[in-house]
Amino acid sequence: MVDLKKIINGPELFLIAGPCVIENEKTTFEIAEEIKYITEKLNIPFIFKASYKKENRTKLNSFRGPGVKEGLITLKKIKKKLNLTITTDVHNVDDIKKVKDIIDIIQIPAFLCRQTDILIASAKTKKYINVKKGPFLSGEACKFIIEKIKQSGNKKIIIT
Repeated sequence: MVDLKKIINGPELFLIAGPCVIENEKTTFEIAEEIKYITEKLNIPFIFKASYKKENRTKLNSFRGPGVKEGLITLKKIKKKLNLTITTDVHNVDDIKKVKDIIDIIQIPAFLCRQTDILIASAKTKKYINVKKGPFLSGEACKFIIEKIKQSGNKKIIIT
């Protein structure tokens, strides 16, 4: 596992990568293994990212993932067997309660980046929070996201 404090606060390059959404355990595990192999060879700290559920889909019948229960089982196995730091998207406050003991970094999707309840609940976990900046926001507007998290008692903030 990577030392989050060291890589996030330092000048070192790190990679957050993985499939957009978990299609199945076997494929997701293979992707994690391959990225881990490549990043170790290149000496790049690696954080594995895969979503258990994607809420932001254009069509109603688009694949959204296995759901929180099955998806977290897969992520927990990958974390343990491959000794990886893990992140995943959360879409509501209830999911934050479910992921907080498994996930190392809570990731807020771009279209939810200003949702106060999600930011506050994430902050209260004391985990690192990666907020994906929405394309509709200026860089300057991100200061309000950061303020919400800091005022909720957490300074472990990443904006991507």
